[in-house]
Amino acid sequence: MKTLILASLLACGLLANGAAMADDALQAAIAGDQRIPGNVARDGARHPYQTLEFFGIKPTMTVVELSPGNGWYTEILAPYLRDGGKLITAGNDPESANANRRAAAGIFQKFLDTHPASFGKVQIGAFEPPVTYSFAPKGTVDMVLTFRNIHNWIPLGDTRLKQLFGSVYDSLKPGGVLGVVEHRLPAAMPQDAEASTGYLHEDYVIKLIESAGFKLVARSEINANPKDNANHKGGVWALPPTYTNKLEEHDQYEAIGESDRMTLKFIKPQ
Repeated sequence: MKTLILASLLACGLLANGAAMADDALQAAIAGDQRIPGNVARDGARHPYQTLEFFGIKPTMTVVELSPGNGWYTEILAPYLRDGGKLITAGNDPESANANRRAAAGIFQKFLDTHPASFGKVQIGAFEPPVTYSFAPKGTVDMVLTFRNIHNWIPLGDTRLKQLFGSVYDSLKPGGVLGVVEHRLPAAMPQDAEASTGYLHEDYVIKLIESAGFKLVARSEINANPKDNANHKGGVWALPPTYTNKLEEHDQYEAIGESDRMTLKFIKPQ
C-alpha cells in the first residue's frame, strides 16, 4: 500500500516542497481554443489535468490513445505532444474491411482536419478488436491511455482480451505506462459477463490487465463520484452526458453527474 501511495504522489508531482509542480504546457493545451466548448464544459467531471498528471505524462513522450471516440482527450493530447513528442490515435482503420469502421475513421479524420495547427501531426493507428492491432512498432511507446473503453471490450472474452492487452504491452517500452479510466461498479454489485451496464469491478480490471504482464503501481480517486450508485435503468448511459432515458428522471441523473470512475496506472516492468 505504501508503494502505491508513493507512486501516486510521484506521478502527481506532489513531493516537491509539498506542492504540485505545474505543467504549463498541459494547462495551455487544456485552455486552448482548439477545444470544443461542450467538451470544456465537462472538465469538472473528467479532470483532464489531474488525470494526465497522475499518469505522469510529459510533452516529449510517444503516447497512444486507444479508441479515441470523438476526440475529447485528443483535443488536449495533440497540441501538448505536437512539438516535442508524438500522439498516435489508435482507432478505426481507414482501410478497414468493414464499411462502417471506414466511415467512422473518415469522420475522425475530418475532426482532425478542423484544427491543423493543433492536430496536424497526429498519427493514425489501427485498433479494431479482435482483428487488428496495428498502431505502433514493438517497444516504441512511452504511454498508452484508454478512457472508458474497457467495458466495450469485455464481450470479446478472456482469450481475446488477453491478446488485446498483449498488443498494448508489446507496444510499450520497458517501464512504459498504461493509464486507465473506467466506470466503476461497487464491489457488492454483481458484474455480468457482457458488462452490459457499462460498469466494471475495479479488482476485475486490475486482474485482467495484470494477466497480460502489467503491474499496477498506483490508483487514484481523481474521477470518483460517490453520488453514483451504478444502479440505473439503461446503465451508465442514463447519466450525463448521454441521458439515454431522455426526460425520464432527467433531473435525478443530472444531480448525480457523470459516473463514478476508477483511475489506474500500470507499468510494463523493466
